[in-house]
Amino acid sequence: MKRTALLTLLRHHTPFDDKEQKMWLDTLQFVEQNPDCFERWLLIGHVTGSAWIVDETQTSALLMHHRKLDKWFQPGGHADGESDILKVALKEAQEETGLEEIRILSTQIFDVDVHLIPANAKDPAHYHYDIRFLFQSDSQKPLLINNESKDLAWVKMPDIQRYNDSDSIMRMVKKMAAMQDFLKKYS
Repeated sequence: MKRTALLTLLRHHTPFDDKEQKMWLDTLQFVEQNPDCFERWLLIGHVTGSAWIVDETQTSALLMHHRKLDKWFQPGGHADGESDILKVALKEAQEETGLEEIRILSTQIFDVDVHLIPANAKDPAHYHYDIRFLFQSDSQKPLLINNESKDLAWVKMPDIQRYNDSDSIMRMVKKMAAMQDFLKKYS
């Protein structure tokens, strides 16, 4: 069953707060009930993979200004039938940033988010069940803007709210702060 690996990852994930808890439960239920959850043509929604990419000091994250949605987000995209969502997140990160050397910091899920994608000329409104992983890359390497983005930027964690202050993005910033606090306490 194509969904087994993702269901295992989801069942081992611990949500950060009540909002993520609800989205995690919704995602778990969606994946369990939809054998075609990795397919873009599933019009009610589909699983996507995203990359929260931090620099070497873990004090900045790489954001992209999404061309269609005209907002700043982490890199990510559609699975298009691929059930290895970590692989999807890494592929999307490389394609959308031009970075070839992106290191996986954990094979466990970093964050789960469910968000509504507005209708457009091609597709009705639908949900993205976004599975996010934590990556690291060299902030000095050149970035390449592609047709999906208007811009790319390494942004210091405290400044991210000026780019996108949504609960979704700010939850990942808070997770990074909690990780930093933990490392300071036990180093």
